[in-house]
Amino acid sequence: MLRRLRLLLSTATAMHFLTDTPPFLFFTGKGGVGKTSIACATAVTLARAGKRVLLVSTDPASNVGQVFEVTVGNALTEIEAVPGLTALEIDPEAAAAVYREKIVGPMRGLLPEAELATITESLSGSCTTEIASFDEFTALLADPEATAGYDHVIFDTAPTGHTIRMLQLPGAWTDFLAKGEGDASCLGPLAGLDKHKDMYARAVDVLRDPALTRLVLVARPQESALAEIDRTYAELSAIGIGHASVVINGALPADASGDPLVDAVRSREAAALAAMPEFIAGLPRDAVALKAHNMVGIEALAALLTTETVVENPATASGELTPLPGTTLTAMVDELEAAGRGLIMCMGKGGVGKTTVAAAIAVELAARGHHVHLTTTDPAAHLAQAVSGELPGLTVSRIDPEGATAEYRDRVMAVKGKDLDDAGRAALAEDLMSPCTEEVAVFQQFSRVVSESRRGFVVMDTAPTGHTLLLLDATGSYHREIARNMGEGTHFTTPMMQLQDPAQTKVLVVTLAETTPVLEAAELQAELVRAGIHPWGWVVNMSVAAAAPTSPFLQLRAANELPQLERVGELAERVAVIPLLADEPVGVERLRQLVPVAVGA
Repeated sequence: MLRRLRLLLSTATAMHFLTDTPPFLFFTGKGGVGKTSIACATAVTLARAGKRVLLVSTDPASNVGQVFEVTVGNALTEIEAVPGLTALEIDPEAAAAVYREKIVGPMRGLLPEAELATITESLSGSCTTEIASFDEFTALLADPEATAGYDHVIFDTAPTGHTIRMLQLPGAWTDFLAKGEGDASCLGPLAGLDKHKDMYARAVDVLRDPALTRLVLVARPQESALAEIDRTYAELSAIGIGHASVVINGALPADASGDPLVDAVRSREAAALAAMPEFIAGLPRDAVALKAHNMVGIEALAALLTTETVVENPATASGELTPLPGTTLTAMVDELEAAGRGLIMCMGKGGVGKTTVAAAIAVELAARGHHVHLTTTDPAAHLAQAVSGELPGLTVSRIDPEGATAEYRDRVMAVKGKDLDDAGRAALAEDLMSPCTEEVAVFQQFSRVVSESRRGFVVMDTAPTGHTLLLLDATGSYHREIARNMGEGTHFTTPMMQLQDPAQTKVLVVTLAETTPVLEAAELQAELVRAGIHPWGWVVNMSVAAAAPTSPFLQLRAANELPQLERVGELAERVAVIPLLADEPVGVERLRQLVPVAVGA
């Protein structure tokens, strides 16, 4: 007989963020909070209400196609199961290829091949990749013809830090090009700068008009996620983008099972919501409760914004979890420690717990007497809060884009500008105000940290998948440039060579035991292998099955994890499984609990 439990949730049927819906909706927030699910569910809701909807992903690691179980690429794709809905994933590499061809194509036959090769190389870096994607994004905002067939355009954006940069770029490029000075080389030598200026200026106007654009700030009921959307709202309000709503996604529903894990999680969620930052506390707010199933498929999306869920035939996960090789983080840390030094990089989809895993490994190595540098390339990371205290031997830092850019500009002005006259220094300073300067500055700091790992332990928490791959692309471009200039027979070492050296670098792929995170982690691994970087191991974080819950709701979620855990076992050389914990692993002592000492050790 089927056990059936109907759980009434607290979600409102009339969502505030869908009231008087403007033409453009931007969904943003910390990685892993469910932006894609909420954006896709919104698209389905509006389309089923008779609206013509274009759903656009600006995330380099987009999983919109996975959610709809169709192939969506860098071209308009009709979602046949939802009449009126069209989807588009802005593929950075495809966009860059088209962008380069627009610039280089007209010059073929007019310029020597050597000069064409030089121009093409100047357009091969990650900065050009970003600009190409950005141009597609601004065209949708600024060109009425591009969206004439749609009532609403929904943007499913990259995790917060990079979304802030994307939404700031129209204004940044408008200011830069308006001065008419400097070398906008990443736009291409023959790009029509007047056209760019007009398009970016129109995009700024659309973003600032509350009748046209609304931000939807998505967060989990967690302190760090709420702090992130508070920071986002503050930064975007400062540039005039301030019409916003808040969606609290994935709150654990109550049940009468008496499971202490449910009680503990609900208690910490309530505390986080009670302490919501003032800046966002006054915004319109909606709540979307956690569902038992993964958000994959049309019907799952259609049910996301409803008020109740049904739990049928929950399987008890405890005892069904197949042991995987190295099922604790302790065995991994033991093996990492044996090398005595090296770079440990935690990679994966946003929200899977890369920061927590990186911090736990770094804290444990430091506690064992090693000097450890824990750092991050994620603009939205909160390493200091995760560690929340001092530990002898542990240094915590972050590669801050703004700080890195300021340092880079000062250094270039001091070196290249010291012998220039006033006009030359002014021109150099203008060049350095280009928004693409940030890409160079961040890469240089990243390279220094990679080199540091030859002398000790460096544990790196990376940005979410797509932007990490773009950083690795910059690393590869730098390697090819050095190799070309140095010539054969010359000994040299580049950051890419260090990343490819398994004795020097250990990459840990962090994921959740859910369909989309595992699919994205598998794709990340494939991309890394193509770049000559072979992941050393995988960490499955916050596993409900490993926590052996007694709640029927959590048991169903645990049962849904089992196929994903089996898939991870097939993909990974080493696997550690971390259970969902009653208390958030914040602070040195709780982080060390993720690396338990074996009995008798």
